[in-house]
Amino acid sequence: MGHVDHGKTTLLDTLRSASVAKGEAGGITQHIGAFSVPVPVSGQSKQESRTITFLDTPGHAAFSAMRARGASVTDIVVLVVAADDGIMPQTKEVIELIKKDDGKVGVVVAINKVDKPEADVELVQHALLAEGIQLEAFGGDVPSVEVSGLTGLGLDTLVETLSAMAEIQDLRGERDGQVHGYVLESRVQKGLGPVATVLIVRGCLTPGAHLLAGTAAGKVRLMNDSTGAAVKSAYPGMAVSVSGWKDLPNAGDEVLQGPEADVKKALAVRIRKAEIESTLVDAQAINMHRMEERARKTDEENHVEPKQEEQTAKELRLVIKGDVSGSVEAIVGALEGTGNKKACVKIVSTGVGDVLESDVMMAKAAEGMIVAFSVNTPRSVETSAAQNHVPLYSSKIIYRIMDEVRDRVTALLPCTIEKKVTGEATIIQLFDIHLKGKQTKKIAGCRVSNGIVESSKSARVVRHGEVVHEGSLDALKLHKKDVTEVKKGSECGISLHDFDDLREGDLIQMYQTIEIPGVL
Repeated sequence: MGHVDHGKTTLLDTLRSASVAKGEAGGITQHIGAFSVPVPVSGQSKQESRTITFLDTPGHAAFSAMRARGASVTDIVVLVVAADDGIMPQTKEVIELIKKDDGKVGVVVAINKVDKPEADVELVQHALLAEGIQLEAFGGDVPSVEVSGLTGLGLDTLVETLSAMAEIQDLRGERDGQVHGYVLESRVQKGLGPVATVLIVRGCLTPGAHLLAGTAAGKVRLMNDSTGAAVKSAYPGMAVSVSGWKDLPNAGDEVLQGPEADVKKALAVRIRKAEIESTLVDAQAINMHRMEERARKTDEENHVEPKQEEQTAKELRLVIKGDVSGSVEAIVGALEGTGNKKACVKIVSTGVGDVLESDVMMAKAAEGMIVAFSVNTPRSVETSAAQNHVPLYSSKIIYRIMDEVRDRVTALLPCTIEKKVTGEATIIQLFDIHLKGKQTKKIAGCRVSNGIVESSKSARVVRHGEVVHEGSLDALKLHKKDVTEVKKGSECGISLHDFDDLREGDLIQMYQTIEIPGVL
């Protein structure tokens, strides 16, 4: 765990000699990746060597929920801190998580990027101490290892430290009995349907086993490890992708194994409970609405003046689609708080998998937009979205989605309208000009006292400090010639459109209206 770009994935890449970091969108890890590393134990053959399963959690702020879940299913947290960057927001977040699980989770600090010239290990150690991490260097019980993900420096020491901690904590897994585990990630995969990455905590998972996770059940069809190789049996500590689910389980769901009949019975109970909870929420909303209606009718009968209702916030309604459930959850968490009392985000629907025609119809009905994260949008669906005037934003990088949604919410905010005075002219004398058909028109002889008087701008007449008229100029003359502008110090003739009540001493102000967009 650690802050974004502190080198977690590069560190793990060097461990498993595979380059994942280079292929990631925006250079950040966006899912919980899981893989195992064999750890040879002295006095044992290679076949008997133990394994450490690493969960690579994303460091980006939006993935707090995933990181919190990562901590809940782990035995040891490796806190990665860059020696050239120090303690950052997500580092503090991880430290808070560690403090919450006080005593339950072991901690090892990996001070990364020590090969950089600007690296300052001592500064990082003191900063960690200030945050409450009692390092061994200062007499505490948290070991720290200096490493470099790029050169591989100190990685042997890190693995040895983890192995030693596992020995001290006596971390063992029961290989017998029914399977117990957690869903780290879930997605819909072409040809396989719903697929979930399951971390086994207890028991041995084999194809054909009946599983229950949340309100999803399934019979294991295929199991693959982090490299994509087929697995016939998965033991505690292993993370395997499991296909054969009837529905998509949610990331974080507890996975339990049982006989088919028991799984079906438990699933029916869970579904019924979920339906009852959903009905209760609906009933509560209906009752609230009825109470408001009753109160309104009573007020009308008693001729009570209705209170001025506060202006309801404008909503940016979103239909969110993502490649895996963990990402969708993280995006929902990141976007839900966007906005203020005047404009905010409302999430209408979420789902895993490609953008479908039904998503377009849902967004159209809600008058919202579709946000697609790391999923495909078929050409036909794009055409349908364009025809139905449904905005569709697609990206593989979560902070771009956050920026886009923030910009769109900002656009919903009411603009502040300001009037900027660009020129002022004082009326010195009034003249009557005779027009056709015995009509007369009042022309004000003025001196421009400030700025520039322009015929294109709006005009207002100020008398004794009060605005008596707002409108536009009918004519602007300089020495009987029509002009478009007159500068400070010059004298000119001004007539106003639909206003003849001009008086000597009045101030004519030229102004322009500026719309200032709202700020979140």
